[in-house]
Amino acid sequence: MPAEFKSGFVAVVGRPNAGKSTLVNKLVGQKVAIVTSRPQTTRNRIQGIVNRPNAQVVLIDTPGLHRPDSALGRQMMGEVNAALDGIDILTLILDVSENIGKGDQHAIERVARFEGPRFLLLNKVDRVTKDTLLPIIESVGKMADFAEIIPISALTGDGVDRVLEKFIEYLPAGEPHFPADQYTDQPERFLAAELIREKAMAGTFHEVPHAVAVLVDSFEESDRLIRIRATIYVEREGQKGILIGSKGASLKKIGTDARKELEEILGTKIFLELFVKVLRDWRDNPQIVRQLDWRLQLERLTGE
Repeated sequence: MPAEFKSGFVAVVGRPNAGKSTLVNKLVGQKVAIVTSRPQTTRNRIQGIVNRPNAQVVLIDTPGLHRPDSALGRQMMGEVNAALDGIDILTLILDVSENIGKGDQHAIERVARFEGPRFLLLNKVDRVTKDTLLPIIESVGKMADFAEIIPISALTGDGVDRVLEKFIEYLPAGEPHFPADQYTDQPERFLAAELIREKAMAGTFHEVPHAVAVLVDSFEESDRLIRIRATIYVEREGQKGILIGSKGASLKKIGTDARKELEEILGTKIFLELFVKVLRDWRDNPQIVRQLDWRLQLERLTGE
């Protein structure tokens, strides 16, 4: 280990669809957070771990900042608040391809209250011209005291290496928090549930993606195979019909896509069995919403 090894936690916050999960995945070099074109995809705080010879950067991906209007929304904002506890750097991502609105201003004001290094990442610069970007840098730079303002494209990787360099520069010296070969803190069970949800969201439209929740009922590992049984919950019978599709075609595609990606990530054969059930208005039921926390799922499945 180098004489001055850097280690610490970096929370990544921003409005829905700003590109937080895309950035975290790009920095980690592995998929630790699902990504869709739908806003408010991330529902839990997720840690991605970047290991370098001289540093360990623990990235905390968070749900998009929004005004909660359901039990699910309130839990998501609770996840954001929990992510800010004990961090070393707070990073705000803004989407510069959209107009900077009141929601972005509220996010900037919230970040400004953090007593520590604040980063502002202006994302999606691949979608705007330099003439458009420069006035944005000037205007948002006056709204809060940022240690660094860095234009990036999380999708293409433009500027992402510089972001990591700056994170390491500002982090304190210290021992690593996780083993050097670990890239996330989330269990494989939660990753499986999230990937199934990602595929279900990608294959549906209108209100269905936001009404989808996935719980893993069983996760059995052997030397050559992992058997996963999971239930996809929706709020209406009509949503259930859309997910299943004609003669089960939609559900089969969701399962196939999720299985193939899980096999690639986990490096083993997967047997995946999916079911769809209606749980009316689950987003407004705090007891059900709490079950979506992977920590509670793990306790339920393992008895730990």
